[in-house]
Formats: sequence, structure tokens, C-alpha cells
Amino acid sequence: SPEQVTDLVDRAQLRGRGGAGFPTGRKWKFVPKDAPVKYLVVNADEGEPGTFKDRTLLEGDPHLLVEGIALAAYANGVRTAYVYMRREFYQARRQLEKAIAQAYERGYLGQRILGTDFSLDVYVHPGAGAYIAGEETALLESLEGKRAMPRLKPPYFPAVMGLYNQPTVLNNVETLCCVPWIIREGPEWWLEQGPPQLYSVSGHVNSPQVVEAPLGTTARELIERAGGMRGGRRVKAFYPGGTSSRPLPARHLDVPLRHEELAKLGSMLGSAAVIVMDETTDMVKVIARVCEFYREESCGKCTPCREGTVWVTQILDRILHGRGRPEDLDLLASLARNMTGTCFCPLGESVPPSLRAGLEDFRDEFEAYIRAAREPVQMPVRLHLGAPAPGG
Repeated sequence: SPEQVTDLVDRAQLRGRGGAGFPTGRKWKFVPKDAPVKYLVVNADEGEPGTFKDRTLLEGDPHLLVEGIALAAYANGVRTAYVYMRREFYQARRQLEKAIAQAYERGYLGQRILGTDFSLDVYVHPGAGAYIAGEETALLESLEGKRAMPRLKPPYFPAVMGLYNQPTVLNNVETLCCVPWIIREGPEWWLEQGPPQLYSVSGHVNSPQVVEAPLGTTARELIERAGGMRGGRRVKAFYPGGTSSRPLPARHLDVPLRHEELAKLGSMLGSAAVIVMDETTDMVKVIARVCEFYREESCGKCTPCREGTVWVTQILDRILHGRGRPEDLDLLASLARNMTGTCFCPLGESVPPSLRAGLEDFRDEFEAYIRAAREPVQMPVRLHLGAPAPGG
């Protein structure tokens, strides 16, 4: 029954694999059972830098996702499902659409599936390429044909008021691909496996790849699975959960990559994208590039993200170009504090973790740039419209 499917997923302690790590079974239980119209939306808008596990699943085993969609829809009484896919995933889209067509041909999708009262239609919707569309409510806005901007929560919790203001189940690709295994083998078997987790391992390793390993595997073990360090160099730092997580110095290579352990270090598992950096890496440049990415991808809806990302990147840019000041480090720390807990969605909240790591774990690199500064910097003069320019 639908209740049994949800109970099995809940007992398996399956957590969302898209970033937040929220328990999937609990999320499904939030969906009103008596709602006449409900939707299932699959987040396949994989845009987190360093993350490529969902694309690998879509290209390599799209039928597994179709099965996961059908099970999730059955468990939640959903008759219509949408897969919101990153537009650049051309091959993945072709593979998934082919798998969906085959499922229709064999009676696994459509009306009265396998002679039962359960019906389900699945549609693939390519996104427009904005990183912000990976945020669940912004994704729903885009799916409705609007500009991808996050909604206010509450009241717009997708499980209660999601797509077209109807209750909506919203899960990540990998999350739904786990469901068939849990239903087939049972939650006890699933937990005995670790449970399994897909890690996207990239950076300065010999063989960047998706590694399937038990949840809690260490970064050191993942690096070995990815062929070791390129050129035999040592590790300087690594992002454990994509660029929205806090990068960790090499002394944490043996920390189990689990939600609880990483939270103690001020980081998170996120999308489980492990980006490895060797001893030659300039951490100031890395952090500046990460912050630049979030500045470019900001939707501009909230002031802390819209203005904060601009100020952060301006300060980092002048430090990199030999015009930094000692007080810039205090200013960056202040910006990190003021952007934390004040942004409308997680995008702006992705900047402070990298800043904190830079100022606490790699401060000597920032100070070296400032000591080598070629000239003092004057704060920019803000001119009122119509005012004469200085010296004019």
C-alpha cells in the first residue's frame, strides 16, 4: 500500500541527496493525503560546482529514476510528475525521455498501470540554466513559467503549497533512485550497506569520478578510489559537499563524511561533491572564484545576497590585485556574519562558509597578499546623481 512504501523509506532513514539532507519519509508524510490534486517534481537541475552524480545516474540508468518516480508517486497519491532538468544535460535528457517512452509502452506509466487504479504521467522540463533554479521554490516558479526566484517559507512549503499552489513532493534524482533498492531489499539491508552514498570526486585527483561508498567514508578513502593525488602532491584542502560547504584543511581528511560529523566542523555533506585541492593551490584565488560564482548567480531578490556578494568579491579582487588593506579581513568577517541567517534562500548563505575557512584556516595566505600590497586603497566615493565628479 502507499502507506507501506512511505514507512519502508522512513525506516531506511533515507535523507535527501540534493543538499539539505532532510529525511525523505518525513517529507512525504507532510503531504496532505486528502488533497484532490498533488504533484511530484524531480530536481534534476544539478548546478552545484563539482557535482555530477545526478547526470551520471540519468545517463547510465534512467530506468532506475523512472521506477523511483513511480514508487514515490504511488506512495503520495500523485498522478502527474515533472522532471526539471538542467538544459545542458542533452544526453541525459535523451536517455530519460527514451526510458519514459519505454515505460509507457510496457504499461508501467500512463492510465491504470498494470491493471490497477493507479495512473501516472511523467513529463521532462528543461530548465533555463540559472543556478538559483536548484532551490526548490525557485524551481517551482520556473516550472510555472516564471522567473526563477525563491518563495517565502512559510506559507510556500512545497509539501503543502507547491506547484500551482498544490501539495507537491519534491525530491532529488539520487534520492528517488535510492527508493527502488529500499523497497526491493528492505530498510534493514539498506542500512547494512552504510547506507550507500554517491560522491562526486574531482579536483587534483588522477581520475575524477563518481564513487559509490558507504555514508561516512572519509575524504582520504575517496581520494584513493579516485586514483590518488595528481603528480603525487599532498592535499591542502577539500570541499566535502560542493562549493556551498565550508572547505576543510588536510588535517580533516580522516573525518567521516556524514551530516553530523561535518556539522561539528561548521561544514556540511551537501551534495557530496568532494573537490580536492593540492599543496600548490592558492586558497585566496579559490575562495574569490567561489564567491564570484555566487555573485553572478544571485537572483537579486534579497539585499544580503545581492549586495553582500558584490562587496565580498570587490574586496577579494583588490586583495588579489595587490591593493588590499589589513582591515579588509575584518570587513570580510563582518560581511560573513551579516550574510548568515539573513538571506532569503541558501544561495547567499553559501558565501560565508568559504570566507570563514579562508579567514580562520588559511589566514596566512590572505595576510601574505596584504603584506605585498603595492599601494594603499581609498574607499570608493559614492556620487549622487548629477553631482560633479571630483576635480571636475
